[in-house]
Amino acid sequence: MAAIDELKQLLIDDAGDLDQLADLLKEEKLMLKGSDIRAVETLTQHKNVILERVRERAKQKIHRLVAMGYRPQNGEPSRFIRSAGMAELTTLWLSAEQRLKTCHQLNTINSRVVSHLQKRLSILSDIFRGSAGQAKLYGAKGQQTNLGQRNILASA
Repeated sequence: MAAIDELKQLLIDDAGDLDQLADLLKEEKLMLKGSDIRAVETLTQHKNVILERVRERAKQKIHRLVAMGYRPQNGEPSRFIRSAGMAELTTLWLSAEQRLKTCHQLNTINSRVVSHLQKRLSILSDIFRGSAGQAKLYGAKGQQTNLGQRNILASA
């Protein structure tokens, strides 16, 4: 099989896996909202399997592109494919790239949901510990910390 045909098949496989990943990310968002941790753990395992396959194919795609004359130091592979004038390959590449962007957006949303849940849990744990009325400070990474007796701001 020629490098072009192998690259096409890798891109087709990527499209299928990225569609599955997008579906898992959408499902994950629902599970996060419902606080179904066991389901999230199962989804995470499935996501990791798919991501590993996508990573492995990324390596294979670079090897196929190099076999076709692509030089990694020259920039983006999509530019090389477009300049080669292979319409079908360009379409497959752009389709996979768009699916990857969609997965990235969905993952960013899920990350925000997780961050919100962490903040909510932090507030609840502060209430249980009785430190909810204490003043708050923000750390270097934007996280809240309580200004309590154990936090020393300055000393003489």
